[in-house]
Amino acid sequence: MSIFPDSMRNRLRSTFTGQLDGPPDWVLALDTGDDAGFFAPDSATWAVHGQTATIVAGVRALLMQSLHPGALAGVHDWSRYKEDPLGRLAGTIRWIFTVTYADTATAIDASNWVLKLHERVVGRYIDAQGRDRPYAANDSELLSWVHLAFTDSFLATAKLWSSPIPGGPDAYVREWAKAGELMGVPNPPRSEAELQSQLRAFLTSGTLKSDERVAETVRFLRRPPLARSMMPGYGILFAGAVSSIAPEYRRMLGLNPARIAHLLPTVAATNLVLKVIGNMLGTGPGPSELAARRRLARLAAAGAADAAAVSTSAA
Repeated sequence: MSIFPDSMRNRLRSTFTGQLDGPPDWVLALDTGDDAGFFAPDSATWAVHGQTATIVAGVRALLMQSLHPGALAGVHDWSRYKEDPLGRLAGTIRWIFTVTYADTATAIDASNWVLKLHERVVGRYIDAQGRDRPYAANDSELLSWVHLAFTDSFLATAKLWSSPIPGGPDAYVREWAKAGELMGVPNPPRSEAELQSQLRAFLTSGTLKSDERVAETVRFLRRPPLARSMMPGYGILFAGAVSSIAPEYRRMLGLNPARIAHLLPTVAATNLVLKVIGNMLGTGPGPSELAARRRLARLAAAGAADAAAVSTSAA
């Protein structure tokens, strides 16, 4: 029996899924499909995406993505993140978990759906050199930066606050390159070294930019419109996200790693909050993983039945 009231757990779940009661329909549908999907239960991807450190990773990824003025222009011009930040979060979570746990056809369809939504996201922005440039959400440069920021964030937070990654960091980067391919990313990195090299190329080329629009995004992410009861814990998670960002990007964001109450190191404080969240949500696999495991069990049973039928026929 959980020591946390249902109202608190439901509020936390609704923050991530946009639905107050029970798993969303798209989660329940993950037990359908005719194959195992792109990633197996023993994969690095399941290990990384199945742990609470992904909450910090999501905040970190948004901070990192804001440093590309083209990517940020698309969010600023087209997204309703200020009016409906939880809706945007729920949509991102849906894509991540669908690609991670669904059968291959569903994962491909989910990615194509996002790309279709991106087709109308076009406009102009001022780059880091002060030049007026066009942007489109499906431009290869923007897709690459978003993929790099995502992969780097989920890897960095997993290394700090999750259990060891099967196959190590290289396995996660290599596996999640498939998600990049589904989204049209050219040459996604396939090792941690390649990941850092591609990130560094954006930095040294002068592509990234720090300006008032970035500062506005940071202010919003520091204090999003969450329930008041959630803000103390979120503040710690935000500090954890900041502490996990490399100094050169942190400086561009105008952020410094903080210490919570000058007593508990940020990493330890973040770990504590993540454990509390894990206890609130319950131990064991989450609904998406459980649905995927039901699909895999069904496919295994069907395969065994087919094999038995063939054996009987041969006899």
